Amino acid sequence: MPSVAFHTLGCKVNHYETEAIWQLFKEEGYERVEYDSIADVYVINTCTVTNTGDKKSRQVIRRAIRKNPDGVICVTGCYAQTSPAEIMAIPGVDVVVGTQDRRKMLTYIEEYKKERQPINGVTNIMKNRVYEELDVPAFTDRTRASLKIQEGCNNFCTFCIIPWARGLMRSRDPEEVIHQAQQLVDAGYKEIVLTGIHTGGYGEDMKDYNLAMLLKDLEQKVKGLKRIRISSIEASQLTDEVIEVIDQSDIVVRHLHIPLQSGSNTVLKRMRRKYTMEFFAERLEKLKKALPGLAVTSDVIVGFPGETEEEFMETYNFIKEHKFSELHVFPYSKRTGTPAARMDDQIDEDIKNERVHRLIELSNQLAKEYASEFENEVLEVIPEEIYQDDLYVGYTDNYLKVVFPATDEMVGKLVKVKLTKAGYPLNEGQFVRVLEESEEKAAI
Repeated sequence: MPSVAFHTLGCKVNHYETEAIWQLFKEEGYERVEYDSIADVYVINTCTVTNTGDKKSRQVIRRAIRKNPDGVICVTGCYAQTSPAEIMAIPGVDVVVGTQDRRKMLTYIEEYKKERQPINGVTNIMKNRVYEELDVPAFTDRTRASLKIQEGCNNFCTFCIIPWARGLMRSRDPEEVIHQAQQLVDAGYKEIVLTGIHTGGYGEDMKDYNLAMLLKDLEQKVKGLKRIRISSIEASQLTDEVIEVIDQSDIVVRHLHIPLQSGSNTVLKRMRRKYTMEFFAERLEKLKKALPGLAVTSDVIVGFPGETEEEFMETYNFIKEHKFSELHVFPYSKRTGTPAARMDDQIDEDIKNERVHRLIELSNQLAKEYASEFENEVLEVIPEEIYQDDLYVGYTDNYLKVVFPATDEMVGKLVKVKLTKAGYPLNEGQFVRVLEESEEKAAI
């Protein structure tokens, strides 16, 4: 039985796609082994969001070549898509496939075994207008299942290489999304995370269908689904219709990840982000009115070219005023090939790091304040894995991470937990009870 080993770099979408590629290998009779062991085929799913992503990808490729010089080394993902020649130039790389045509990977591997000539299977992503169907009926190791609903992005923000790695916006057929959601629920998952490159843009390329309709259809048509989480959504995609659907839904959770990137209009303009702070604030206020207790998490880039202390403080104060519940803070890093990398006024690393620390401190403080609002409340948690001894860890619907006494049988089920001690990154809880199937309907 031939063996295959995977290594995934980068985002949730890559992790999803690695699982999908594994399904293709499984169907051909492969067994999956650890990346550090000897395998017949190594598949490296690469990331290119930063220059460091490229560098890490190259290191991981070289590690596989050293491990088994006779193995077939197959490189896929975003770095493969944007820089196939760079990857083909690494001695020992045999097959390169980008972010499309993943089904051809096995054919290329067979072809390589016969011909022993390296194969570059990367084609122009910008011409692609069709969503590539890749099924994941179950995940190797998680209690939360991802479900990819779209691919690509049309935004071309000045700091971002991703449209060149993933192509333009294409949505997955709603029938396929619903079919796969049902498969995941049938496999035992209670929560599904809708994911994509520009997830909230789902349906923008369709005539009479959109994200709000998809959320409704998932709720009505997927039997046994308890939670839907949207991995990320832009402020501009939070239409009144979407807010209304979330408000009326029993299963869309009270947590949204809305990328801010900057809280300064002048910086947003240089980033080519398509909104103003006034618009963003108005959406947040509308959301929080519709959904009391909503957790809003966000991404922020600090030290974008030309960012002054005043502009940084605009971001800082905006975040403080609107009480985000947690931030992912990134110092701006130059991505070769993007307009921002060529801008003058690049910010000194020391200033960037100092601003990052200030924002992380604010984020920690806001996260603690948000969690403390729920102290002594009973919330619904899905235990994911053992934390230590007989303590397990899981997330509430509003994305609080809770540690509480549980048993192995409870993993992946919905349980009631009282939040006894709020904190960050962890809250402590007390197990109340498991929700029975009949109650799950009523409780929701």
